[in-house]
Amino acid sequence: MIAEEINSGTRKILEKPSMSFWQIFNMSFGFLGIQFGFALQNGNASHILQIFGADVEHLSLFWLAAPITGMIIQPIIGHYSDRTWNRLGRRKPYFLTGGILSTIALAFMPNASMLLFLPPVLVGAGVLMMMDASFNVAMEPFRALVADNLPDRQRGLGFSVQTSLIGIGAVAGSLLPYVLARCLHIAKTAPQGHVPPNIIFSFYIGALILITSLLWTIFRTKEYPPAEYEKYYAEEPVVAEEKSNWLLTIFSDFKNMPRTMKQLGLVQFFSWFALFSMWVFMAPAVAQHVYHVAPGDTTSAIFADAGNWVGVLFGIYNGISAIYAMFLPSIARLTSRKTTHAISLLAGCVGMISVFFVSNPNLLILSMVGIGLAWGSVLAMPYAILCGSIPPKKMGVYIGIFNFFITFPQIVNGFFGGWIVKNIFGGQAIYAIVIAGIFMFCAAVCVLYVQDEQDIRFRKIDLVNQLN
Repeated sequence: MIAEEINSGTRKILEKPSMSFWQIFNMSFGFLGIQFGFALQNGNASHILQIFGADVEHLSLFWLAAPITGMIIQPIIGHYSDRTWNRLGRRKPYFLTGGILSTIALAFMPNASMLLFLPPVLVGAGVLMMMDASFNVAMEPFRALVADNLPDRQRGLGFSVQTSLIGIGAVAGSLLPYVLARCLHIAKTAPQGHVPPNIIFSFYIGALILITSLLWTIFRTKEYPPAEYEKYYAEEPVVAEEKSNWLLTIFSDFKNMPRTMKQLGLVQFFSWFALFSMWVFMAPAVAQHVYHVAPGDTTSAIFADAGNWVGVLFGIYNGISAIYAMFLPSIARLTSRKTTHAISLLAGCVGMISVFFVSNPNLLILSMVGIGLAWGSVLAMPYAILCGSIPPKKMGVYIGIFNFFITFPQIVNGFFGGWIVKNIFGGQAIYAIVIAGIFMFCAAVCVLYVQDEQDIRFRKIDLVNQLN
């Protein structure tokens, strides 16, 4: 499609051409593989670390690897990807590097006990940190790639397609250990201190899918070269001297972030505090509260069943999010992006708190419906709101900085969540899930106060089009 020229006073802005659905699909397909691996980590890391000897109250400390590495790495990757251009492109070199490292980490994670000269739990934690760092290197440029290649009016669709692919990858990754054990009869138990074969093979398969999907996006997606990119943002000067001191530049950008980004930061804090609690404590909460597994039991079949069922539940909520994401643009047009996100977060609140009242494992599926609606919106709506408020030529670094509002609440939770579970909740992880639901409610309230000028502008344009 030929790019359009939009009059803005005396200035004409050249708008990027629209992309077809399949072009958008190919551009985000690599995220499916990343999320496949991420789902394996989310559903099984706590389970694996418990096998290696970690106590429940220490799990949140091990999980600090993800937010700490994300807080450090994503702004740096965003800053440099804004200034990169080589044979592969601008963003693609970074998620290829992250994908290769993630593949290696996935293959090694369940085999941490092979290094006999070190405690397996420390090796597992180290590999978890490497895996998180690699995922962060791979994930950050995908958000910026969507913003780079799509015109404003298609960004909501772009992030929704990306969210659906994330959901599909997460469903497959979450269900895989259960499918291998239930359908292919691969052993789900192992001797003390060893990871069951069904989980080991799941991680191998995940590594293969991750690298394959990334290569698909690399070979099927084009990026705008610098000369062409300049045509769409020629009115914004390039600040060449920023290259000389990247750290000061990132701090300066952080200080000068737009108001909308700051307001979204509070929403993200409550949302991601809740999600971190769910990822860390859902497995022990379901084992203790629903399956009534005895404290310290990590070798019984019922403990394995609880862990596998949590993987299935995580697959269900990711599946719900994948379907729901495709309806988000339509719902947002009927209401607003803020209202859509608030309703979705409220559904997540109900889903999380309802886990406390469930005694039948099958009824947890209903809880996952609400959580899936929230997750689908969390992955799409904040970015759709954000991208209209930040300078296009700083898209990468600001999306990286925005990750601070995702990682900081996880770090806070990581330091204090386990202590609270042990000393206040008496080791009962289910109460961490209830607190997560309360935080989701707070996020739903806060999003209503976010300034979304871009949404207002597009709704006015839609109204004018309808009247004409």
